[in-house]
Amino acid sequence: MRAPKTVRGAEAFGRVRLSASFFMRDFLHSEIADVCGIANLPDDPQLAIAAGTRLCGEILEPLQATFGRVAIRSAYRSAAVNAYGNAQGFNCASNERNYSRHIWDRRDAQGRMGAVACIALPWLVDRMAAGTPWQAMAWWIHDQLPYSGLQFFPKLGAFNIGWHEAPKRTIHSYAAPRGCLTKPGMANHGGSHAQLYLGFPTLAGQSSGAIRTA
Repeated sequence: MRAPKTVRGAEAFGRVRLSASFFMRDFLHSEIADVCGIANLPDDPQLAIAAGTRLCGEILEPLQATFGRVAIRSAYRSAAVNAYGNAQGFNCASNERNYSRHIWDRRDAQGRMGAVACIALPWLVDRMAAGTPWQAMAWWIHDQLPYSGLQFFPKLGAFNIGWHEAPKRTIHSYAAPRGCLTKPGMANHGGSHAQLYLGFPTLAGQSSGAIRTA
């Protein structure tokens, strides 16, 4: 597939199905692109599709099957959109830091692919309003899914979640308490954390005793 440069090309790219529930078009919305008139389309659509397929199939589909609707807040960014957002202070990391993260169609410095989406789970929004801490969701994901990185935000319980060929398995938060919840080498990183997310559903497709541990 060629890089989309026309309306027809963008339509065709958006129709690409990444998994049972998700199409590429679900991940292309960007307020920066909309307001500033910058195309949010890839230079390398095949790489974006490959990375997005892994993110959807291994991360987002299991989340949606378990918790219900996954709302996409921000996901794919073209290099041009991300660079503009970084220059203008719109909470975008540099392009180099976002390769194989929000910039799905560029490999990182080690030549590895990856993809990140910022999502909100209505199930979690309601639970947090009733007092459930964001850390409970963080530990559930840590135990169950092959994520690379998590970053939690103060609004809507939203969080970045990424798939990567070489997952880092790190969890950080901009919501209180801010900072690093876990990373490899920390005493809390390994083993089951099931006691920290009591009442959460079992990962869809697994028995109640099946827990993925780091």
